[in-house]
Amino acid sequence: MEAAQGYLVERQYDCLGCEVCLPPLALNALTQALGEAVSELEVCPPEKVVARRGWPPLPGAYRVLRYQAPVAVCTLTGEDLAAAVGGQAGPEIAVVGTLHTENLGIERLIQNVLANSYLRFVIICGPDSRQTVGHYPGQSLVALARQGIDARGRIQGAQGRRPWLKNLSPEAVAHFRKMVEVVDLIGEAEAGKVVAAAARCAARNPGPARPFAAAGIVAPVPGYLPARMVSDPAGYFVIYVDRDREMLTLEHYLNDGVLNTVIEGGSAAELYTPAIDRGLISRLDHAAYLGRELARAEESLRAGEPFVQDAAPEEPQTMSSTPCTCAVCH
Repeated sequence: MEAAQGYLVERQYDCLGCEVCLPPLALNALTQALGEAVSELEVCPPEKVVARRGWPPLPGAYRVLRYQAPVAVCTLTGEDLAAAVGGQAGPEIAVVGTLHTENLGIERLIQNVLANSYLRFVIICGPDSRQTVGHYPGQSLVALARQGIDARGRIQGAQGRRPWLKNLSPEAVAHFRKMVEVVDLIGEAEAGKVVAAAARCAARNPGPARPFAAAGIVAPVPGYLPARMVSDPAGYFVIYVDRDREMLTLEHYLNDGVLNTVIEGGSAAELYTPAIDRGLISRLDHAAYLGRELARAEESLRAGEPFVQDAAPEEPQTMSSTPCTCAVCH
């Protein structure tokens, strides 16, 4: 045991992000030779696994499996397929995710791929969006790989409604086309075939690409609540859910408590649209509050759940269907 252990070299793998790991092939061989005695070796260190920071740089509908792998799999609108591929993925797949739009979605995919020079293949599979939607992100991405973009940033040959890449430089698109191979498996819905295609890609992996000096990504601003809320000079609102008529009612009061407008409708949009048109809102924070509460009321009407109109964000109490006294409205 001591002699065998002396030959083992601790190494860092990208599978779980552990600090060190003993080589699994060597451990398998020792298990066959020495049996249960190998259990004395600490295969994986007890330290808590820490997620790798910095990649992907942009959030999205994806699952990261490992970093130093050459293949990314995009299942387009197939969320179930993404889960299945993630469950069957071998060491050649770095990330699995979906794609729904031919502009912002493709931009985000390219930015995340260029941030990892190990990625040399993107497999496009699963169902492309239907003709009634008209986005065709899969066909648009394949067209980008084959034909690039024109001087205005439009993907040449794309069938999507808005295939404009306004947040990518021509240099970024050119680097993606040169360093990353897009494999067209659009329509393929069997996870096993997608995983097999990833293995074939990995077998001809040319190694890490030349890193791309990407433009700075817009850093997120931490959210916060206002120090104090200012009442809207135009007045305040009270929202009712009328289950008998399956309607929403929005009452508007002047700040002296006088009711001056009643709006009825079946959805949040049917209420806030006339409220805006009639000038019943004069502050953006009040408009945001009203939109949030109307969306809650609409969901309550659809689900048959009780609705209680909330206070402003910094107010801990809630209100029933009585004139709103929150700092936003009153």
